[in-house]
Parts: sequence; C-alpha cells; structure tokens
Amino acid sequence: MKSSVYRLFVYGSLRSGFRNPAYEYLTRYFHLLGEAVVQGKFYDKGEYPVAVPASDDSFIHGELYEANSVEEFSWAIDQLDDYEGLNVEAGETPLYKRALINAFQKGEPSEGWIYWYNGSVANMPEIAVGDVLRYLNEKNKP
Repeated sequence: MKSSVYRLFVYGSLRSGFRNPAYEYLTRYFHLLGEAVVQGKFYDKGEYPVAVPASDDSFIHGELYEANSVEEFSWAIDQLDDYEGLNVEAGETPLYKRALINAFQKGEPSEGWIYWYNGSVANMPEIAVGDVLRYLNEKNKP
C-alpha cells in the first residue's frame, strides 16, 4: 500500500491507557503526537465498544500517532490491519475497515487513518461519553 499519510488515530485497545500488549508493537513503529478527537460515535457491542463515523457534531476521543519511519509504514500498518481483523479468509467479512479521517488536536485538523467498525450498530446502545477508556472505567466500577 502506497500512502502519503503516515498518521494513525486510535481510540480503543491501542490507546496508551489500555495497557494492551499490542500497544508495545504500536510504539515500536509510531510515536504519540497527543490526544485528539475524530467525528464519530461509540456503541457498546457487549464484549467491547465499537466506533463508526458520524455526520453530526459527535466526537470520539483518542490518540494520534505518527510513523517513526516512512519506509516502514506500509509494513507496520499491514501488521495493525491484521490485529484489527482486516485480513480475512475469502468469503469472510472484516470486523473493521481502515479509512482516512481528519483528527483534530486543539481545533487543528490532521489527516490520519482510523479503524471503523464494519458491521451494523442498529441494535447496540450508543455510548454518549465519547471516550472508550472513561466509559469502561465507569462501567466496570464495583
């Protein structure tokens, strides 16, 4: 994949606050630019929250990263595609899809990639808070 965009917006398990083992991989190939927001909405799938694009004034919170090496970006993003379930067998539907978005840091747009949920959210409750980490912390309080 040839690209001129080397940034990635993450909002779930790849965020620094989740302590997911995949985060270690992410930080080998990308460096944190800071917190950002993207126009979208979260839904509670049950096992985990999912995000979809939105056309209204709904925003989701996450982190914006930039590739450490333009030369390694294609390989690194392919590995993340595999982690996010984009590489499926023939006849299967990927769980997520990667798309270009504008991530906003302090109101300034910056183009980057995001992994959107690739299924229907019709029967899922919307997560109004817009921040998966905060939502899960509140949901899992004793």
